[in-house]
Amino acid sequence: MNFNKSIIFSAMTALSTIPWQSHAADVWQVDKSYTGGSEVCYANTLYQAKWWANPGEEPGASQWGAWAAQLDSTPCDTSVEPPTEPPVEPPTEPPVEPPVTPPSGDPYETGVTINPNGGYFIDAAIIADTEQHKTSSPLFNKVKNTIRKLDNTSVEAVAPLRAANPANVKRLESIIDQASFEFLFPDRAPEYTYRKFLQAVAKFPAFCDDYETEQKAEAVCRKALATMFAHFTQETGGHDPHSAIPQWRQGLYFIREAGCSETSAGCGYNNSCAPSTWQGQTWPCGTDEQGLYLKYFGRGAKQLSYNYNYGPFSDAMFGDVSILLNNPELVADTWLNLASAVFFFVYPQPPKPDMMSVIDGSWVPNEIDTARGISPGFGATINIINGGIECGHGYDKPQALNRIAYYEQFAAYLNVPIEANEVLNCSNQDSFTNDGSGALNIHWDEDWTWQQYRPDGKSFECKLVPYQTPYFALSKGAYSRCVEDKFDATVQ
Repeated sequence: MNFNKSIIFSAMTALSTIPWQSHAADVWQVDKSYTGGSEVCYANTLYQAKWWANPGEEPGASQWGAWAAQLDSTPCDTSVEPPTEPPVEPPTEPPVEPPVTPPSGDPYETGVTINPNGGYFIDAAIIADTEQHKTSSPLFNKVKNTIRKLDNTSVEAVAPLRAANPANVKRLESIIDQASFEFLFPDRAPEYTYRKFLQAVAKFPAFCDDYETEQKAEAVCRKALATMFAHFTQETGGHDPHSAIPQWRQGLYFIREAGCSETSAGCGYNNSCAPSTWQGQTWPCGTDEQGLYLKYFGRGAKQLSYNYNYGPFSDAMFGDVSILLNNPELVADTWLNLASAVFFFVYPQPPKPDMMSVIDGSWVPNEIDTARGISPGFGATINIINGGIECGHGYDKPQALNRIAYYEQFAAYLNVPIEANEVLNCSNQDSFTNDGSGALNIHWDEDWTWQQYRPDGKSFECKLVPYQTPYFALSKGAYSRCVEDKFDATVQ
C-alpha cells in the first residue's frame, strides 16, 4: 500500500505538538472479573465498568454490556508516560477481536428455552438442583429433619400398646400411658383422646425422637411433654379456681373457641379470604351452601385460627391446602386437634426457632439473642408462642405466670428436673429478630439479579427472604411454583 511520505511526516509533526492526553489504566484481561467503576485500557480506548463485569466480557462488544467508553474514546495507555513516537504507518487490516466466551458450566444457558406460545421452558433437573443448593445450610437441614412426617395411612393405624407403633410413640407410651393421660386431663373435651394424642405424635417423628443415648431421648421427651402440656392448659384450660380439679390439670377443656361453632353468628376469622389479596389467593377459603365463607375460628389444642394458618397446616398434613380450608371442622373432630399443636411445636416460627430445638438444646443463642435477653429455657418457649403479648414488659404477665406454674407442676409429675439457672419467664426478653441464631428465611421470592449469559439476562431463580410470601420453602413444590409464576415459565 502506497502512502504520501510528506503527509505522514506532517501528521507526525502535528502529533508532536499536541499535548499528551492518553489516560493511564490497566490492560483488560480476558480471564479477570472487574467491579463497577473499574477502568481498563482495551483497543487503545479507555473503558469504565458500569457494574460487575464477568471474565470474558469484552469492552465495547455490546452497547448493553458492562463496559462504557470514557473520555469520548480518548486513547489510553498502561503507563503514565506518553509513547516516545507514534506508529510509522497504520495497520493494513483491522485487529481481530477474540470472541466473547460465556462462562462454562452454567446449566441455565441451555436449560432455559423459549416457549413458542410465550414465556419459557425450564429443565426440572435444574430447578431441583438449585432448590437443593439454596436449602442445604446446616440450619436448614436441621429444620428439614425436625419437621419430617409419617404418612397418614401409618398414622391412622396407631393405637395404644400396638406392637407396630413408631419408636417415638412407644417412647411416649412408656412415659404417659392412657391412665396417666386421663389423670392429667380429666376435664378434657371428649374429642381429645389418648389415641389421637398418640397419632398426633406419630405424625411428627422428631417429637420424642432418638438421641445419642436412650437416657437423653427419654429426658428430652419428658421435658417436651411438660412444656407442651403447660401451654395446652393455658391455651385451652378451664381456668376455674373453684373446681375440685387443680387448674394445672384443667387443660384441653376447649375444643372450639369459646362461644364459637360452625353455625354460630360471628367467629368468622375470614377477613383474609378476599380473592383480591394474596392470602386469599394462596389459601382460598371454602364456602357454605349460601356461598358464605367458612369460619376459621380457633380449633384444637393450639386453637388454630385464620385461613393463613389452616392452609399451611393442611399442606403439611395432606400436601393440599384446600382440604382443611374446605373442612375446618376436622381440626376439632379428628386427631388433627392435637396434631395442630405438635405441628406448631416442631415447625419454626420465623424469626423464632422451633420449640423442640429450645427444649433439646440444639438451639444456641448468639450475641444478638443474648443482647435481647433471650436464653434457653421455658421462658423462650413462651416468647415463641405468645411473645408479643406476654414478654418484654419488664414484669410477668398473668398468662406467663400461669404457664410457668403449670410447667413446674407438670415437670414435677413427669420427673423433669428444673435447673436453678433455667430462665422460666420472659419478662425481660425482647422479641426474636432476623439476626438471631434460630432465624431462618423460609419463603421464596423473585431473584432480580441480572445474569448476562442467561436468556434475556434473567436469573430464572427465586431467593429465600425473611418475609411471608405465597411460596413456603418447607412446602414441596413451592420453589418451582415461585419460578414459574415470577418468570412466566413452565418447569418440565
